[in-house]
Amino acid sequence: MARTPLHGCKDWFPKGDAKVKHVTSASSLVTISHYKNLLVSEGIDAFIKNQYLGSVMGEIPFHEAWPELWVRYDLDLDRAKQLIDSNISDESPSEPWICSKCKTENEGQFALCWRCQAESPDEI
Repeated sequence: MARTPLHGCKDWFPKGDAKVKHVTSASSLVTISHYKNLLVSEGIDAFIKNQYLGSVMGEIPFHEAWPELWVRYDLDLDRAKQLIDSNISDESPSEPWICSKCKTENEGQFALCWRCQAESPDEI
């Protein structure tokens, strides 16, 4: 299969048997851009579709206007999904913790005590 010349996308259509694959979509372009950067940093060619459709939201079904993340090669699909899944679980806040220095309760996503800046027990 030869590359297909589409406006602004000609470099993203692969040669041969490789096919582009849909990875995920989200209501936020910020989220999809973050995931794309994550994949690119791991050496996976990725691109975003529908990044400019936010302005027509309401004219077409909202889920069809959401930005979508695609990988250039189908062999990268499983690895891309693993990276995104691990990133989502890494972002989940942990349990609240009590500062050993000043005894203040801190929310789980904080690595430092908000009052005295002592490190959380997980960071030590």
